[in-house]
Amino acid sequence: MTTTWISLRGTLVQGYRVASGPSKDYPYGALDRQRPIFAARGLDLNDYFNGTLNIDIRPFQFAVIHPEFTFRHVEWTDLHPPEDFSFSHCKVVFKDVEYDGWVYYPHPETKLRHFQNPFLLEVIAKPIPNIRYGDSLDVQINSEEIEVSTIS
Repeated sequence: MTTTWISLRGTLVQGYRVASGPSKDYPYGALDRQRPIFAARGLDLNDYFNGTLNIDIRPFQFAVIHPEFTFRHVEWTDLHPPEDFSFSHCKVVFKDVEYDGWVYYPHPETKLRHFQNPFLLEVIAKPIPNIRYGDSLDVQINSEEIEVSTIS
């Protein structure tokens, strides 16, 4: 089966800083705690940067429809109830270099502590040298797994 990639231009913006941590709400990085759980369920993220790229894709918004991985009832902290997470393989292109990545999607219905912005793709990617907030980049997503639409 051939993957049909959709390329979106976006801007790197600062997120809640929970994934990489520490943040004011979490004294540790969420991904440090989540990675072993995801690996045990079939997705090894050890070679990826320990944080997420928060990519603002306005005027587009997205919906995860058929992700490659969905992990239900992930108990990674005692600070709130278990969460559901989905992942879809993607590619990040920065300064004409392509980096492997995964769209990281904490399901909003189980992520009670933070608002999930429908214009903000969270991506776990291989380390990208010299990337900074405000930089433009392209993200290529799998059209079979993520649906893209414009703001209506």
